This record gives sequence, C-alpha cells and structure tokens, in this order.
Amino acid sequence: MVNNSNNSVEYKTVRRNKYKRKTQSQVADLPTPAVPLPSSLSCHRRRRLPQPLSHPSRPHPLPPPPSSPRLGWCGADGRRSADLGLRCVIATPAEGVKSKAEGGGPKQTLVDMEKLVSSLPLHLIAVCLELRQGPDLTYVLRGMRFLHSLSDLASRHTRLEQVLLDDVKLSEQVMDLIFFLLSILAEQKKENNVGASPLVHASLVAASLHLLTSYFSSQWHELVHILLAHPKVDIFVDVAFDSLHEDVRLLNIRLSSMDFGIFPVGSLESRLAHFICQQCEASLQFLLLLCQQKLFRDRILRNKELSRNGGILSLSHTILKLAVPECLKQSTDLVASISRLKAKILSILLQLCEAESVSYLDEVATNSNSMRLGQTLALEVLNLLKIAFGKKKYITSDSHDKVKIYPMGSMLISALRLVDVFSDDSNFRSSFLTNTVPFLTQILATPHGEFVSSWCSVNLPAIEEDASLDYDPFVASEVALLASNNVLTEAKADYSCPFRPSLPSVAYAQTRTSCVVKIIANLHVFIPNICEEQERDLFLQNFQKYLVSGSSKLSADQPASSDFDATKVCRNLGSLSDYAKTLVPNLLNGEDLLLLSDFSDKLQSWCKSQVAVKVVQNDIPPESMEDMHPMQQPLPTRASTPDSKMNNFPKAEQSES
Repeated sequence: MVNNSNNSVEYKTVRRNKYKRKTQSQVADLPTPAVPLPSSLSCHRRRRLPQPLSHPSRPHPLPPPPSSPRLGWCGADGRRSADLGLRCVIATPAEGVKSKAEGGGPKQTLVDMEKLVSSLPLHLIAVCLELRQGPDLTYVLRGMRFLHSLSDLASRHTRLEQVLLDDVKLSEQVMDLIFFLLSILAEQKKENNVGASPLVHASLVAASLHLLTSYFSSQWHELVHILLAHPKVDIFVDVAFDSLHEDVRLLNIRLSSMDFGIFPVGSLESRLAHFICQQCEASLQFLLLLCQQKLFRDRILRNKELSRNGGILSLSHTILKLAVPECLKQSTDLVASISRLKAKILSILLQLCEAESVSYLDEVATNSNSMRLGQTLALEVLNLLKIAFGKKKYITSDSHDKVKIYPMGSMLISALRLVDVFSDDSNFRSSFLTNTVPFLTQILATPHGEFVSSWCSVNLPAIEEDASLDYDPFVASEVALLASNNVLTEAKADYSCPFRPSLPSVAYAQTRTSCVVKIIANLHVFIPNICEEQERDLFLQNFQKYLVSGSSKLSADQPASSDFDATKVCRNLGSLSDYAKTLVPNLLNGEDLLLLSDFSDKLQSWCKSQVAVKVVQNDIPPESMEDMHPMQQPLPTRASTPDSKMNNFPKAEQSES
C-alpha cells in the first residue's frame, strides 16, 4: 500500500500471517539438504582470517598491477624466467615442466613448489589484467584448476599444507583473485573483447566459487564469517550472482539455437548443453548453501542491486524461462538438470521472502521496475504450476524400465510455498486473486478418487525427488579445456557430475496440501480497515466466473470445459476441508481452517443454485445434486502428522534403472 505525503512514498506491506497468525514460523524450511563436499574439498581447515587487499569501488574493483619480486614483474615488455616458468607449469600441468638436455633429449626440471604456490595467485591476477589485450580465459581456467590441485595435494604434503594454511598474505591474494575474476566474468557481456566460450566461462565461475571452500573453510558458517569480514564483500555478492546470470544467459542462447536444428539425444551438442547446465547448477548450489546462512542472507537483503533493484528477480526470471529444445525432450539428464536449476533458484527466493530481518518483498515494492519484474516472475511461477499439475502424473522411476531417471529437484513444493508467500503480501495479492484460479481449478477438478489419493493422503503415488551435486572442479575444467582446444571427443563429453540423494520424508505430502489450503485462505480472507470493500469475496467471484466460463482447458489431458461439472470441485473441496483438520496445529492453524471451510461452503451453495437452475431447465439429472456432498474418507489420526520440530523436507533420489 502506498501513502503519498510531502512527496515521499511509504510502502507498507500487509500480511495476514503477520497480524493474525504465525504459520510461517511453524512451517519447516525449504527442503535443501546440506551438500556434502567432494573428497578433495572435505577436509575441515581452520585458516587465519585474511586481511584483504583494498580495491577501488565498482565498476572496476581491480587490484593494482602486481609488483612482487616473486613474479619477476618487468612491465609491459615481458616477464622474467620465474613468470615464464609459471606459465609453462600452468599450460602443461599433466606433463610437468621440461627443458632440453645437451644431448637433445628431454629431461625433467625440478620446480620449487613453495615459490610456485606463493607466486601463483598474483600471477593469475596479472594475467587477468591483460585479458583485454590478447590472452583468453582458458589459461586462467588452467591456473584455477592448478590451485584446486595444490589444495588437494596439501592434505598429503605437510610442508605444502603449512604454506597454504599459515601464509596470510597468500590467503589475501587467493581471495582477491576470486573477487577479481568473478568481476571480469560478470561484466563479460558488456566487454565483448574478453573472449571465452560458454563452457570455459561457466567452468570458471564454478571453479572460482568452490575455491573458497577449498582454501578457506568447508564449513558454511565459518566461510560466511570470513566473507563478511572482507571490506569488499558486497562486490563479491554482486558479481557472484551477476557472473552466474551471465552463465544462464549463455545457456539460454545455446538451448534456443538448438530449436532450429535436429540434435539427437547423446550427440556432442546435447552433451555440451548438459555440461553448461551442470556448471550453472554447481554455482547456484554453492550460492544456495551460502544463502541458507542467516548472516549471508541478510547481507543479500541489504544489497541494493540484488534486492531493491531486482538482481535476484532478474536471475530467477532467466532461469525459469529456460526450456528444453524439442529435439532433446527425451534427454532425461538435461531435463532433470534444468528442473533442479529452477528448484534451487525458487528455494533462494523463498528463503529471502521468509527472512524476518528485512522484508524482501517490501524492498522489491520500493522500485517500480523491480515490482513489475516481480509480478512477471509471479506469473511465471503460476504458469509453471499450471503446466505441472496439468499433467497426469510426475515422472517416476517406476514408470520406466530401461531409461535412467534423474532427480528433478523440489521445484513444485518450492513453487507452491512461494505462491503462499506472494498471495499473503498486499503488494502482490491483487494479481493473485485472479491468476491463481486456473491452477487451483486444475487441482480441484481432478476425479474425486485421484484427488483424495494425491491431496488427502500421506501415501502419494509419486513425490518429487531431490539430490545435491558432488562437484569436482578439476574434472569439469578438463572437459571445458578440451572443448576450447577442439579436441573434445564424444566419450570425454559424456560428463555427468555425480549427485548425492536426499532422504525421503513423510512431511512432503502434508506440506504440499497445507500450501494449497493457505493459498485459498490468503486470497479469501477479508480484513476490515485494511482490505478494500470491493475485495470482499472477490476471489470467490473470480472462481465462480472461471467455472462458468467453460472456455479453458483444465489440464493437458482434458478436453475444453464447456461440459465441465463444477460439482467435482465442490466435492473435492469438502474432502480437503475434512483432511485439513488433521494438519492443525503443526502445518495449519484454526484461521486457515475456518477460511477454507467458509470458501467451500459458499462455493457449494453457489453450485447448488446453479444445479437447481439446470434441473428446472432439464439440462442435468437431479442425481447431480448428490455429487456435491463429499464422501467421508478415512483420514489419518493426529499421531500420523509430522511433529512441529521439522526443519527440512528432504526427498529421496529416484532409483536408477
């Protein structure tokens, strides 16, 4: 709501749960299990907190050209032998550094690893400074892969571990390298003369982010404290999301271009598209785990570019618009990877919206452009639900015997919970009063037996299944480097990042049903002195108009609804009201139940009047009057509902056949 006085604009969000209830605090957090790190990154290292180098303010947060004698810096004319040695090691890490013996045969040259390690970060920063003058990012990717290798080697080499752990200046340089490189990757679309293929770009973003867990701490709460202690942490937060956004934009361009050709499933082009998608997922998963930490999440909320100016919304919109090319619809790994991308970005959005320190939606509402983007994004989420619930069933491993099925992520449950939040916010409620009706009708218009088994039971025929990527930067970098040199074979391109499954939870079914109940309650509620009088029963009226219109398709598997019988909706609503009683107080409260019952009773009274008119006109038989009364279904006891201490709803990975 907007209050104009003295040329100032005050945005005040009214939420039903803020003044009438506390349901959100009772609902468990989004099912995003902690991601176990790869074995190469799993060691818990306590590093001394680096005091980072100072950078100029954005848009050019670049450190000054390095002048360390360890690099042998000699200006624009060239480098000394130490620098050339570094280049040789990075360029051919698998073969080592070789030199010619007097007899002409190759011989192995010893390398001082301590000097190499201490010089490498500044060397890569110096190379990044010259990116616009010739070298591309493939060399930098080799250097980042070398840094990951050194970190992995340190766990088995005492002296190397001491250098990596105790050299505070080295830690500062690694942090500066990560910040600097991400700033370059984030600005690539504006600096077209910085060359990088989509594969190299996506691999560099993921490798740079995972270098933080490799060199500083694999414990997320410790890593957040280290990042927040850096004076340029806001630059990091900004460029981390911007560089990922650029990856997703490049992925979208690649997928869109494949719509104009025929690319068989398993072809090199399809494998490369899947590879880029997995790099994007690895980066997004990293940022999601940071966002699960309250301190980091609060920092994002205070970041003007990401919250108020719509940076997160823009990234979310780009990800939700990703579409699998028609020729690759049968590529189950690509379809699943894109679905998990959407699930993870919806999870980040949900965590921001449910934050208590700062109201994310209030921040969005202060900017007209962000508000329009938020409303567009809300429609995308509703459309996603409409398409998903228009299908007969989810893809499950039981429905395929010979095709390998991959976890799709918790996309639908995240979208439902996000719609619950949006519909309870006064800035978005008006558009939801109309736009939520189609997908709710799709749910409520299913045959009664199918509706009860899907929405009034803890034993669902199929649930969403989630998994976390076990990302290995070294292996991923190898694929990108081979592709950049045009030597990538189909065998090497058949790269699939391993994932770790989540555990199943009985709470999934109840949480999904509670979201539908709360969405109806949010839109049906009328609060005097806050809501406008014309909003009274407006959602009910929109629902009635949609049922009468007979012009929409209720699902992809149903014909046009000119012959649609609204009594099915009333009957299912009655069963939903009965089942909702078992979800109080763990997932619902008394107000939710009263609002749902009131909506159901009013809709049923309306349906009876409509049916009575048609009976008089002999359009339908009198027996249809009985169909509006819900059949009493055996409902689970209160003991079968989840307890109020639930924090996560992990999902099981689909079995691989």
